[in-house]
Amino acid sequence: MELAHGLLLNEEALKLVGENKRGVFVYEWLRFLQKVLKASQKSDIKEKQDKLIEQLTNQILDGPGPPTRALIGHCLSALYKIGDSFGIYDAVCKCQDIIKSKDDSPSYLSVRLAAIVVIGILYEHNGRMLGGLFTDTVQVLVKGLKNAESQTRSETLTALKCLLIGLGSSATMCHRDIYKVAKHLLADRSTFVRSSAAECLEELIKEAGFVYSNEFEPLMQQCVRALEGSTYETRCAVARLIGTFVAGSQRTKPTPDLVAKGKKPSLEEVLNSLSNGFLNAGSTGGARDLLKGNSSRKNIRIGISEAFVEFVRELGSDWLQKNISTFLNKVLEMVAQPKASVSHVDAVYSRRCITFILRSTLGAMLGEPQQQVAVLELCRIISKQTSYLDANVSDNSNQEILSSQHVLVCATQEVGSLMRGLSTAALPLVVEAQNSIVDPILAVLLYPSHAARLSAAWCLRCIAVALPSQLSIMIDRCAEKIKTLKSSGEAISGYSAAIASLLGAARECPMGIPYDKGKMIFKLAEDMLRSVGQNSRLSLFRTQGGWLMIGSLLTLGSTFARPHLPKLLLLWKTSFPRSMRELDQERQRGDAFSWQLTLESRSGALCAMRSFVAHCGDILTEELTRKLMVPLESALAMMAILPQIISLYGPHLKAGAAMVRLRLYDILALLSPTSYEGCFNALLRELVAEFTLTDNQANTTTSLLHSLCHHDDNVLLGTWLKESDQSLIENQLQSHSGSGSGSIEHDPTTVYLQYYEENVAPGPLPLGISVIDAAIALFGLAFPHVAMKHRLQMLNHFDECVKQASKNAQRQKAIQINVFTALICALKGLAESKRHLGGDDVQVAATSLIITALTSTDATLRCAAGEAVGRMTQVTSDNNFLSKTAQLCFEKLKTARDVISRTGHSFALGCLHRYVGGMGSGQHLRMSVGILLALSQDSNSPEVQVWALHALSLIIDAFGPMFRSFVEPALQVVLTLFLQVAPHHIQVHRCLGRCLSALVTTIGPEMQVTSSTISGIRSSCLTSCAIMSHHADAQVQAESVGCLQQLHMFAPRHVEVASLVPRLCRYLSSWHLILRRASVSCLRQLAQKEALEVCQIASTNTQDDDVNKRGVVITDSVHNLNFLKSYLKFKLSPTGLEGALFSLLDREMNTKLASDIRDTINHILQDLAMKNLRFWLTLCKSVLAASTDNTALSKIEHEQQETNEDKDENDDDIFTANKEKKKENVIQPRWPTRVFAIELVRRIISMCHSSSDEAHFNLEQARNVVRNEGTGDYLVIHLSDLVRMSFMASTDNSVQLKMAGLEALQDVIKYFKDVPEPEFQGSVILEQYQANVGAALRPAFLSSDTSGEIMVKACEVCSAWITSLVVRDLSDLKRVTTLLVSSLDMVKQGTEGKETYSESASTMIKLAVLSAWSKVCISITPFISKNTHISPKQIYIAAMHPDPSIDPTGVVEQNMLTLVQPHLDVLSQHWVAVVKDQAILRLPPEFHSHLPEQGGNFFTIESMSSVRGHYATAWPTILHALSLWLAHVDFASDDDDVKSEENNTKLHLALGVCVEALCSPRTSDSISVILSCLSTLDSLFSSEWTRKKINEDHLISVELLNVLHRLLLTRDSHTTQQIVLRIAKKVISGAIQYKNKENHCFNQGDADSEVSQGEGGKNGSIEAGRSLVFASLEICMCVLVRKMPSVNPTFRNTSSDYQPKRGPLPTEGATLVSTALNLLTDILDLCSPRGCLTILPTILFLLTGVLRESVTCYDGSICSVSATTSALQSLRKLLTSDHIKSGKYCNEWIQLLQSSLLTILDFADDDSLNHDPVSMVTTISLFILTAPPSVVDEPQINRKIVNFFQNKLSSSDPKIELKTLSLISPIFRHNDPNISSFFIQHLAPSIITKLQHPDQISSSRLSVATECMNVMELLVSTSNQHKTAVVGMVVPILISCLTETTTSTTTQHRVSLHDSALKKLLQIGLAYPEPFKSSLETVPGFKARLENAIRKNQNDAQQARERAVVKNSAASATNKPSQPSIKLKMDFSNFGKK
Repeated sequence: MELAHGLLLNEEALKLVGENKRGVFVYEWLRFLQKVLKASQKSDIKEKQDKLIEQLTNQILDGPGPPTRALIGHCLSALYKIGDSFGIYDAVCKCQDIIKSKDDSPSYLSVRLAAIVVIGILYEHNGRMLGGLFTDTVQVLVKGLKNAESQTRSETLTALKCLLIGLGSSATMCHRDIYKVAKHLLADRSTFVRSSAAECLEELIKEAGFVYSNEFEPLMQQCVRALEGSTYETRCAVARLIGTFVAGSQRTKPTPDLVAKGKKPSLEEVLNSLSNGFLNAGSTGGARDLLKGNSSRKNIRIGISEAFVEFVRELGSDWLQKNISTFLNKVLEMVAQPKASVSHVDAVYSRRCITFILRSTLGAMLGEPQQQVAVLELCRIISKQTSYLDANVSDNSNQEILSSQHVLVCATQEVGSLMRGLSTAALPLVVEAQNSIVDPILAVLLYPSHAARLSAAWCLRCIAVALPSQLSIMIDRCAEKIKTLKSSGEAISGYSAAIASLLGAARECPMGIPYDKGKMIFKLAEDMLRSVGQNSRLSLFRTQGGWLMIGSLLTLGSTFARPHLPKLLLLWKTSFPRSMRELDQERQRGDAFSWQLTLESRSGALCAMRSFVAHCGDILTEELTRKLMVPLESALAMMAILPQIISLYGPHLKAGAAMVRLRLYDILALLSPTSYEGCFNALLRELVAEFTLTDNQANTTTSLLHSLCHHDDNVLLGTWLKESDQSLIENQLQSHSGSGSGSIEHDPTTVYLQYYEENVAPGPLPLGISVIDAAIALFGLAFPHVAMKHRLQMLNHFDECVKQASKNAQRQKAIQINVFTALICALKGLAESKRHLGGDDVQVAATSLIITALTSTDATLRCAAGEAVGRMTQVTSDNNFLSKTAQLCFEKLKTARDVISRTGHSFALGCLHRYVGGMGSGQHLRMSVGILLALSQDSNSPEVQVWALHALSLIIDAFGPMFRSFVEPALQVVLTLFLQVAPHHIQVHRCLGRCLSALVTTIGPEMQVTSSTISGIRSSCLTSCAIMSHHADAQVQAESVGCLQQLHMFAPRHVEVASLVPRLCRYLSSWHLILRRASVSCLRQLAQKEALEVCQIASTNTQDDDVNKRGVVITDSVHNLNFLKSYLKFKLSPTGLEGALFSLLDREMNTKLASDIRDTINHILQDLAMKNLRFWLTLCKSVLAASTDNTALSKIEHEQQETNEDKDENDDDIFTANKEKKKENVIQPRWPTRVFAIELVRRIISMCHSSSDEAHFNLEQARNVVRNEGTGDYLVIHLSDLVRMSFMASTDNSVQLKMAGLEALQDVIKYFKDVPEPEFQGSVILEQYQANVGAALRPAFLSSDTSGEIMVKACEVCSAWITSLVVRDLSDLKRVTTLLVSSLDMVKQGTEGKETYSESASTMIKLAVLSAWSKVCISITPFISKNTHISPKQIYIAAMHPDPSIDPTGVVEQNMLTLVQPHLDVLSQHWVAVVKDQAILRLPPEFHSHLPEQGGNFFTIESMSSVRGHYATAWPTILHALSLWLAHVDFASDDDDVKSEENNTKLHLALGVCVEALCSPRTSDSISVILSCLSTLDSLFSSEWTRKKINEDHLISVELLNVLHRLLLTRDSHTTQQIVLRIAKKVISGAIQYKNKENHCFNQGDADSEVSQGEGGKNGSIEAGRSLVFASLEICMCVLVRKMPSVNPTFRNTSSDYQPKRGPLPTEGATLVSTALNLLTDILDLCSPRGCLTILPTILFLLTGVLRESVTCYDGSICSVSATTSALQSLRKLLTSDHIKSGKYCNEWIQLLQSSLLTILDFADDDSLNHDPVSMVTTISLFILTAPPSVVDEPQINRKIVNFFQNKLSSSDPKIELKTLSLISPIFRHNDPNISSFFIQHLAPSIITKLQHPDQISSSRLSVATECMNVMELLVSTSNQHKTAVVGMVVPILISCLTETTTSTTTQHRVSLHDSALKKLLQIGLAYPEPFKSSLETVPGFKARLENAIRKNQNDAQQARERAVVKNSAASATNKPSQPSIKLKMDFSNFGKK
């Protein structure tokens, strides 16, 4: 196809292309030409224009396909617009000549169509150039319509529309001609012609003013006719036409010209016209005759309903707001007319239409304030209807009820929907007495119509869901009304339904209702059931109401059901006969009324049982199931006699009997089939009779078939309409499903059973359909458990039933639909349970039944049969079934020529492959593909093409990559059909799109390969997508978007994002939901990969002014996205794509689409927010500020200005509300959008915190970056915006927005509390926002209607604000703390008040308050620990003035103590109560019987299960705070036995809860819980009393340490390990104190015993599990091995591949190691002498191991200095232990120490280990100096030590030598002369040797030489016996270091060495004169040398003194003050003296 890419058509290449590819070649050329022309100038194409025009004209004559026609027209249009335009007249004339041609042959049709299309496009884009020809063109086109076939008519109308677009008002003279033909064709027999006519007229009326006067009614009537028998596309087009011209009649100037002769219709007349169309299809008799058929009536009403919506959309939300009263009255008046409710079904359909109108206008087009006005208006209408009925109760009451009940149903349901959407923002509508909407709704509960009462009940449920605070209040009101109006049946029915509905709302409200309400309601219902027999007139009402309330109560779960279970079982038991005898007696003695009452009672009982089984499964035991089966079996037995009862007492009992069957089927479907296997025979008999219509004369069909068929089959079933905006009413036209016929009165239980996400009232299907649905569903569950013979019998019976009904085709079709639905359901159940269908006979019976339906005339049946064929392959045991079935389909498709057979068998073939998969059916692939490709090209039957293409897409999906060899031929067929199939065959194009999508998936990632084959495939796919994108159908366009999305995923480089993104942006304003969803889905994928590029393209994209699609303008206001129908320019404002997506959130009512929009925004934010914080924060702020009340903001601004008077002026502007000009038709953002905006703000904060740039939270650094670099956008700069947005959200009326605002405020406090204020030293940046934070929190605490979740969050934020220490002044702290103080009243017992919420909600609030207080108290712990000198009681008491003894930095904490202290006593009591409750809740289930009857302190028995989550969140912090109180107050003042016992209980309670939590795997997953528990233990053990009490039973300490050890094994948190060691240290120190005290007492008696002297006793046995010593060693060992794994010999002995990574130890790890080493030596104090000996090897092993690691060097640095120091300190403690000096086991100690020393010496001599020499020298010196002499008094040890020291003395590093020498000195001074003399003998020579050659001593070794002199001096002083010899040895060496003469060449270090030697000589000479003199005489010349040195030294000293005197004299002269140069005339010396 590369040859097609040229400016001129390559005709030579075209001739070489095959016939089947020429169309593709031409289309590719036209696409390329169109792209080139867009970028060309006139000069570029001037030479080739004539040739191009000739080629394009020739293509018209070739009769191209639909896509090619349009491209030819666009290319010609662009050519004449860019180049010379003189030939455009000739082109139009040629096209006119083609149209005028009399040739009617089929081959010429495509030529004529091409000419029509080209004329239309030429006029659309060049209309002004052709102004002189347009009259002739119109005449030609109009004349061509005579005798034209449908496709020509459609294209002609489209061309006329294009002409009107191009000429605008210039075509006025032809308007009436066009109007005449278009109006006539509105009633064309072809629906797509009607659509074209409607589009043409829609364009016409923009300029033709006469339509609004004389032609208004005729056009309306014709539009109504056009709706008869219309398709979805036609209805949409006609509805848009009606909406446009009706809306135009209400505008001031509907057209540029004034309205022609005649009066413009008023609003009343317009609404009447629409109403007449809805009711009777117009105002003329002819139009009324069109409505004889029910299907036509549905079509017209649906179309008029859509027209109503389009009418309002055209006029906009402002018009709706102004005329809302008129609009609502007229719309609701329609449903009140008798013509709208000829039958019950008609009434239901009409109500659905009215509901659609109201939902699409009030729900979608109004903002929250306007919706509140609408609610009030609806309530006025409701009040008017109910009051009118009361006033005329005697006159025509039945007629009034019939007429007004539908109004009430629609109005109350819309009020409920609006209230559910408004949520808590609608609170004023309920609480304000003058505008309360509850009273009008309650009045409807007394209405005679059951449907109205149920709708009012559902409305109350919506109100309760929106406003949970009103739930309990409304329940009380309804219960009181039932008691007051107990003599009124309507009151009993209405208020009981209301209570049931409100109980259904309780399941949706997290706060719930009090459990007492449940008891009250059950008692009320029980009384009603017991009083049934008292008044026959009220019996039915009481029965219905009683069971309805019980059923709704049981949906609340086992908590509400358990107390009433015995009574429930009794009620259920008594509701049914207990034996067949009783049943016979009932049948004999009953009458019609008693049987009606009986059936009602039993259906109610069964419904209550269903609620119990569905929602109380946790208490549904096997025994209870058996008890329930007794009444269920009785009900099943009763069903057998019901036909007799109905025949005896009348057909009015049929409804009651059907309801009993429905309830029975529902409950059996919830139970396991094994529980009722004994009833299978009777049950299956009833089920089969049910859906085979054995006892049912009506041809009722099930609604389950569509849901059981595959979702991909919606193109065949028509169920794709569920994905449209009009699905609420369009589903009325679905066949065989009962869709659209649902209404609330069909099943009263829906008021509490169902939950509706789409915010629409419940619509249960009619009872007949519901019973069949339930029977089929139960049949599918029971069938897998049925015996094989019974399966065969049922299949044969199905076949027999179908044959028997052959005389009645409609009944036969209904039976077949039901039978196939049941069969599919059974096959599905078999597949899910992994069971086979049965033997050959069962399989043959099922197959014959299915094959027959494949040739049914009903498409739904054929689809069901194909689905059954596919599912049969999953459950058959015959391996040949697939081959047989496939072969059968092949034969039928080859031989059959009828459409029905071909469609059915082709679909069956596709289903076979879909359910078997590619691996199981590969042998049939080639044949299947060949046949289906051939069928898909059957142009004579579009229906065959649809089914064949759909089957082909199923095969492609099933085979995936295995289909690769067939991709090219399949793709060629798809592309050819795209070019040939007419556009009005929409289903064919949709199936082609699905095939293309499946083919793209098959190629997959291979699509990005650059080979020629793949390039061709990719080009074909892109071409196909381009063709689909220009199709008029939205679903085809959506398929195009989906294919491009897949192509972008697999080959992103080959998809033009620059052209795709603008298309997607235009689709955002599409009329069609499916297209909007496809565009948002594609944008979401693009935003994940290339968000920046997408947003840039969307922002810079502009389209031509004449885009003929529904456009969208996104202006400067984020929320001014208007769904306009005018042809607008598409452009994006500075808010760009992000703003457009934000605005869609308030327009879209589809939850899935809204979710996709939010995901897209999140992806864009994730990628772009950090680069443009200002944009995103401004966007979010505009959303939040758009609907915020500015009064509160201005108040806070005033407070802030008072607090911060010196604040910058710029900041004042930030907190000023944006005053923008009011814009029309703007929807203010609703609360979900604002919540999403504040969530984005929180996400931005989190992203900035996670980033590596610290400037986001450092104002000074951020300012510096911006100042220096000129760029940068940091979060801290926008702090004022963050606070403002948080404030706006947290003070809103919406609870959800309040919650989000408080969470955002908490994030701001969390991340900015420590950010300093650069302009004020010592201040933080948040100080200036104290007023904002306080004002945001104040409403939550002081408002009486604050919800529980808001109170909880407010407490968290308040505590976070207080503990952040931002607020420092006492008065400011008091202002904030007062809020928390006010919340303490909620904690007091008995203050639940009105019991608005459940007990669990009350518990949640109380725990939140106590948790907040506990955090505040914990935060002042550092201050407490710093001031331990304060007495225990005074620790929690602070004076009003700061204590001077306290550090100034603790003033803030002291102020906090001042405010907290008055409440601590009360708080501590509550904290203890919470901990007790937590202990109770953690008890195992077997102890629940011992629980107190009233429950815990803050919960009841009923609320136990629901409060566990609240306690799990709160108790750790509370326990921590309690431990602080106990440690510093209670335990510190234990002065009597009573209090001691109480404290003992508290201590064990706290310990028990902590230990249980640390041992529990459920809570130990949370690190915060672990840290809180550890902090609690740490606080408790800081008390001396605690340590004393615990050590009275040392097993508690042992167990605690064992728990801590297990915690260390499972947690690698440094904080955790640190606290564990701190606790262990306190435990050990307490044990040591207790041991010392016991030993002191015991030593007064028997001092010789070792039993009391510690663990180990006499034999040294340390028992694991009972030993505190062993547990302590485990903890130390765990920490040491965790930080230094090589300490463990297991690691040391492993291969290098498995050894842990080694390196320098971090500071945190070194601290832990040091603490553990200190603990090791403390452990010895717990042992007896013999016990010490037992553990000493372990301790020494760990110490030496740590020492080995800690002294190892990595990259020149030691592993850990602190760990080494700690190890040496521990060694010193061991070496100086009393046990080694005078102990009983001193010899053993010495041996062990010698072993440790040898170990150290061994690894010190190991050259392979890079140890720090200094540390090793220090370690060995420590042994020599501190250990007893016997430790080192071993030849082997001495030899190794000497070798080690000699090695270090010969080191090349002077530092090592210097350190070694400094440590040798104390060794030489050792107290033991043997040790000192030994080391002097062996080490002194090495030292002396270093001074033998003083001239060779370098400057770097000067310090070493000096230290050697010090050692030699030490040798002289320590040698007593050989003094003369030592002096004689030392003095000559020192004299040799003297220099004989000092010259200029003498180095400085040599002079220093001389001075040091002289100094030492003088000292020795003075101290030992005689030996000194004798030593001088030994060597000649030494004495003279010494004398010269002394003499020179004295001279130097004298010269130095003289120089000092001169220097001092000069300094004195310099410092003398100089005389001033200017003399003063006056003496001021005495000035100021008295």
